[in-house]
Amino acid sequence: MSTLTDLPPLADALIAAMLIVGAAFALVGSWGLAKLGDFYKRLHAPTKATTLGVGGVLIASAIYFTVREPGISVHQFVITVALFLTAPVSAHLLMKATLRAAQREEPATAMMKDEPER
Repeated sequence: MSTLTDLPPLADALIAAMLIVGAAFALVGSWGLAKLGDFYKRLHAPTKATTLGVGGVLIASAIYFTVREPGISVHQFVITVALFLTAPVSAHLLMKATLRAAQREEPATAMMKDEPER
């Protein structure tokens, strides 16, 4: 198989679906980064939605190369696993660092402005 027209219809539909789902998640994550108010909300959108978006595109790529060439394409799955492991960890570390910095500056008002006081 050398061109896109040589793909089986089921693989073609699955690749298209994964690309559309991945692009939709990436769009939602990017929109959240641009439009949400404070740091905590803006951090949540890209780490969740955009991670799923890039994962969907990578899975579509893995399906394409697995169907097109002999053997299983493992590179995209390794990148997807690395992305799913590192994005939440980095977001967690950024969140903890921001909370600690806020507690050092203003111990009494370390809560977010948008949340109701307890």
